[in-house]
Amino acid sequence: MNAAIESDENVLKKHVAFFDRNNDGVIYPWETFQGFRAIGSGIILSSIAAVFINVGLSRKTRPGKKYPNLLFPIDIENIKMAKHGSDSGVYDAHGRFVPSKFEEIFHKYARTNPDALTAKELDEFVKGNREPKDYTGWIGGLSEWKILYHLAKDKNGLLKKETIRAVYDGSLFEKMAAEMSKKKHK
Repeated sequence: MNAAIESDENVLKKHVAFFDRNNDGVIYPWETFQGFRAIGSGIILSSIAAVFINVGLSRKTRPGKKYPNLLFPIDIENIKMAKHGSDSGVYDAHGRFVPSKFEEIFHKYARTNPDALTAKELDEFVKGNREPKDYTGWIGGLSEWKILYHLAKDKNGLLKKETIRAVYDGSLFEKMAAEMSKKKHK
């Protein structure tokens, strides 16, 4: 049995918890905006991300609600319900990390460097996960990965394995925010 299946730990919650700026279990668009700014995104990208993410995920994380909340909150407790199609499968249906799916990314797509993806390899990876006629999933996956590449690639244009692992386990955003804070105080 896979180690991820044996664990009850929901790392998908950790992945999104950084954006819950007031730690109340709910992420509002202004918190998403603040989180993106904290990791070094510009005002335009942060604004677009806040709208896109919260409008796209709010209703999915609020099951049983008859009417949408126009503040577009994302309920962290139910984040597993917001998984989109055409994804990597690194998070299972319960939001747990699946190590074999993570390793598969590099086994299949990392040809230049076994522990990193180039922009071209990342594009191939995203295309390789597309499910037929899942246009929303295609857009979601492409957007997530392009933003991650833009914000976290190294000086050689590589998105390293350890960086991708850190985005999945939720530690990357804290690290990026600390680095940005350090830069601002210099």
